[in-house]
Amino acid sequence: MFTDDKLARLREKYGNAKGADVFDPHFSEVARSQFSESGGRKWPFAGVPTFLDAQYAVDAAQNNFAGLDVVLVGVPMDLGVSNRAGARLGPRAVRNIERIGPYEHVMRMVPGAIARIADIGDVPFRSRYSLEKCHEDIEAYFNRIVDAGVIPIAVGGDHSISYSILKAIGRDRPVGMIHLDAHCDTCGAYDGSKFHHGGPFREAVMDGVLDPERTIQIGIRGPSEYVWEFSYDSGMTVIHAEDVPQMGVEAVISRACEVIGDGPVYLSFDVDCLDPSFAPGTGTPEIGGLTSREALAILRGLRGLDFVGADVVEVAPQYDATSNTAHVGAQILFEELCLIADSLKTRAARSEA
Repeated sequence: MFTDDKLARLREKYGNAKGADVFDPHFSEVARSQFSESGGRKWPFAGVPTFLDAQYAVDAAQNNFAGLDVVLVGVPMDLGVSNRAGARLGPRAVRNIERIGPYEHVMRMVPGAIARIADIGDVPFRSRYSLEKCHEDIEAYFNRIVDAGVIPIAVGGDHSISYSILKAIGRDRPVGMIHLDAHCDTCGAYDGSKFHHGGPFREAVMDGVLDPERTIQIGIRGPSEYVWEFSYDSGMTVIHAEDVPQMGVEAVISRACEVIGDGPVYLSFDVDCLDPSFAPGTGTPEIGGLTSREALAILRGLRGLDFVGADVVEVAPQYDATSNTAHVGAQILFEELCLIADSLKTRAARSEA
């Protein structure tokens, strides 16, 4: 029963408390990073938008990304789409989403307190018309990031961008991959081009930068199963969307961790892995996808793996009247950031041991 004595205790503790007065030690630490001495917080709807409200470091490349651990990079290119165009507007839409983070309540962490993070702007493309030159520019830019010992998280753009990113990240040794998508994206060349969003991971395997036996693809469905034989033939693990509720999220996480093992891993998230009811703003929607809750639970369950890079792709905001898809993309970006920050923390602890 709620008594007068209990009310008196609450009044004594909270009666004159401001929003910045948080008494739990863990939450107090988070609050101190967000409130000013006067008790104010930054307005989420004011100022220049950046990914996850990170500091903007557009000149970072000129300084060889000095002082940074993780960079958030826009890749506004969708020349590789096979269906509806528009993912070139994805980075701008994701930047415009406010109030994501800074605290991750399931993993109980603030990634900005662990790693030095910045939004470094977009890949500097030479041509908006040449798909091949765009991929050359992506690979060259991400090579510079990798050379600096910094971990990149990309926001696309269509899924073809992952191929050239993987060429940079996996150049010294093939990496594993956790891939959430409606499509396997392991088709061959179409219309004379290998740089399309339906085939980045076949090309990455063939170039020796992606280990197919340490690759798991989750959420797969739709009418294009017949063009994805490369996934099975190369040794990738494929979990279809209908398998997820049957297996259960914990079993999916367990299988992913088993496939990946202890080696370096790349995380690629296509928003069309979600059912269109959760993410309609994408170029190739497929009915029967994951729920946003399932996707978040899977990502959070991957904590502890050795992440060396990540992406969020295929946000096409013009097909989304509610901005839901961009919101999903921003939240997934934050979860990826948390996983990478946690990986950095683990590596630092091991180096000190």
